[in-house]
Amino acid sequence: MARPYSPETVGYLAEAFSKANVLRPRRIERYERGAELQYDLNLVAPAGLATCRFTVVRCVGGGFAGQVYQVRCSGVEGSTTAGGLRPGGLYALKILIPPGRFAKLFREIIYFLGFQGPFSLQVNPSALRAGALWQKLIRRAGRVRFGREDAVADVLATLVDENMGSCAEIGEWVDGRTWRLEADDRLDLLRLWRRGMSVDPESLGSDEYRAKKQFMADFVRMLHELGAVELARQYEWMTCKSQPNVLKRLSAEGHPAAGLTAVDFRAGLALLPVLPMSPADFRLIAAGLARGRLVQFDRGDLEKLEAFVDSHKEAFADLGGVLDELKTTEREYRSSLPDVTHHHVRLLYSPGLWRGILDAAVRSWEVRNLADADAINRLRRSRLRQAIFAIVGLIPFLGRGLQRILGRADYRRHYSRLLSSADYFGCAFRAHVAETLIRWHRGGRVGDARARRLLVSPGRFLAHLPFAILPARLHRFLTDGRFAAEGFRYIFVRPVRLYFDAEAREQWLRDMLVEGRRNHILTDDDAATIESRIKEPFIQKYLKSLAVHVCTLPVTQIVSVLVALLYVLAHPELTAAEQAVRALGILGFFQVIPISPGSLVRGVYVLYLVIRERNFKDYNIAVFLGFFKYVGYLAFPIQMAYHYPALARFMAGHWATGAVHVVPVFGERGALLERGVFNLFYNWPLTIRRKLRLRSQRRSHLADRWWPGLPCVLVGLGLWALIDAIHLQVVGHLPALADVWYLVAAPAMLVGAGIAAWAGGAKTIRRIKASALGGTAVAALYAAIHTASMYALTSRAGGSIEPAAFLWGGVSLLIWSVFLFGLSAAVGGVLAEVVPPVPEQG
Repeated sequence: MARPYSPETVGYLAEAFSKANVLRPRRIERYERGAELQYDLNLVAPAGLATCRFTVVRCVGGGFAGQVYQVRCSGVEGSTTAGGLRPGGLYALKILIPPGRFAKLFREIIYFLGFQGPFSLQVNPSALRAGALWQKLIRRAGRVRFGREDAVADVLATLVDENMGSCAEIGEWVDGRTWRLEADDRLDLLRLWRRGMSVDPESLGSDEYRAKKQFMADFVRMLHELGAVELARQYEWMTCKSQPNVLKRLSAEGHPAAGLTAVDFRAGLALLPVLPMSPADFRLIAAGLARGRLVQFDRGDLEKLEAFVDSHKEAFADLGGVLDELKTTEREYRSSLPDVTHHHVRLLYSPGLWRGILDAAVRSWEVRNLADADAINRLRRSRLRQAIFAIVGLIPFLGRGLQRILGRADYRRHYSRLLSSADYFGCAFRAHVAETLIRWHRGGRVGDARARRLLVSPGRFLAHLPFAILPARLHRFLTDGRFAAEGFRYIFVRPVRLYFDAEAREQWLRDMLVEGRRNHILTDDDAATIESRIKEPFIQKYLKSLAVHVCTLPVTQIVSVLVALLYVLAHPELTAAEQAVRALGILGFFQVIPISPGSLVRGVYVLYLVIRERNFKDYNIAVFLGFFKYVGYLAFPIQMAYHYPALARFMAGHWATGAVHVVPVFGERGALLERGVFNLFYNWPLTIRRKLRLRSQRRSHLADRWWPGLPCVLVGLGLWALIDAIHLQVVGHLPALADVWYLVAAPAMLVGAGIAAWAGGAKTIRRIKASALGGTAVAALYAAIHTASMYALTSRAGGSIEPAAFLWGGVSLLIWSVFLFGLSAAVGGVLAEVVPPVPEQG
């Protein structure tokens, strides 16, 4: 349903800003495709200067560290041979400022807490230069350790982007991908491999996963050997977000371990001892404290680096000047921040340190365009002016604006005209509207047509301002009737059309194939195979079933809202706050329960197919998974894994990982969470099926054995009798199921597990059915005994007895017990089958 923003509309709005003829420049937050850029470059190795022109090919994305573009060099002047730049070549441009305002604010807060200054890689050319020099030496070390220099992406030049007010760098464009989501029915063996246990390599799957994990572990060891301990955090596996920092070159598709390349050496967030942001950070914080580093970011050990270079002099012979420059640049960089945890008492007595800090502050104001050339010259001549300018910048909310007024003549003229000219005020307001609409349009708050209409209608624009505090989609939903109608059609009409229209279903699959190829979930060969079989009856049936799954998506939400609404209407005695809390509790309950109204509808549909077609074999996985929330959407992809492995693998990856990508930070494409979800919903069912097959083969010589079911049922009944007796002794009355809800599953699961474990050579499906039947038997006996006991206790106490009420209570208890005990016992039977004590290899 969501559409990308229109670069043409952005260009139209930018032109409208220019036509307003305001005295201040437009704030540029990102570049569009086709933008022409010219930079003065500081080449890395050998050092030199060059002027280059680039054309933006596309925006790759961005994070806390900055935003990345693919650019094409359209012209070079200066030292071209040293820099490795050539006209027509593709390069990566990384600008060290995040594309989003929240990301930039969060990054700045974390960095300021750690180092008491602005984010150095953005505002301090020496800091970025030091990082580039480190990367150049690490690249050469990669040739030593891995036998190939392209194990590390090259960095060619550093620069300052005056439009965005940020440092930036030009590097090698690595034409690569993260990883393919591989089908693997041996995750049990992979788990042993991850633990370092001996496993036959021929029995293992997940080749690309294992190759990347091994490469990153080796790379981290190399970085530690070089002294780049804090940079190694970019490649620590258990940060769970480092995996996209290693790409596999598309030119090296022949072997899983070939072409792996480390591409990211610019950290985005400082690591504070009180704010670990990943599982690995706890260990890294402890290791940093052991080294005396309270805050970690990108500091390296130059002595260890020099020792490594000296031990491999031939490999670094042509990079001697790089190490010398790095020593000088590192000294400038580390002396440019207060960094209390590192400088300690030096801040109290070292005038040289404060000179470096203030000089770096002036340079940062120049880079960020907070002061023009005249103001920068005045600031450099006066330490008092520097101190005043810095203090002004610390004023909450107003500091940055006041600094621009003090430091830039064009902003002073702009604000002066605002206060003295009504006509100019109108022009400035139109420019502000155009600038804001660019941000809104990119963020999805307004469509292209509406953005153009708001530009010429100030009143309508002002009416939108209260909605700007809402999430972007909600803002647009509440203010754009066409967008809202399209959303309703997408949710309610589209699934029904997909169910009845075969051509729409086929086109739906083709669109997913295109997206899968673009995101490297699917190979070209697999895509061609799937498309060639799209007319086959079973695939058509699968697509129709998938449409039913999509139809069930809003069912749970609708039911939960209705239940919450009915509850509120039925309890007018509650205050508004109490009603809101309980309504939110009901909505939250429907989100976390494993079986929801939507999943019940989906499960009943799959059961209907089984009965109508009298075909259990083709639905034996889907008929069980379909009833469960979230997991049920992958029921048919997993079911199809045998006959259509390529389609099943793709659909599981498409649906499972699509949901993961909405998770901030950790949901990035190619990160560990994506792989974990794919394994959970696709590879683990395949592994379980393989293990069940092996266990069935091992038990094939045994006879079926059902008599242990009776003692299991009696044990389960005895456990519940014990629970009732304890509750009666402690509380004074027999418990209702609601009183002991936390104990419902355990006894029934034990019964189911026991029946399945001692069923001899019975087939798996029969063992699980027997487990469910055993749980149902426990439920029926318990309901009868509990009701009779309740009747007897009430009669003995002289209470009034209404047979109808007791009968209804017994029936209600029977229904709930059969449902809960039977389901729990079935789960126990499944666990007894799929969790053997020792994983099999084979």
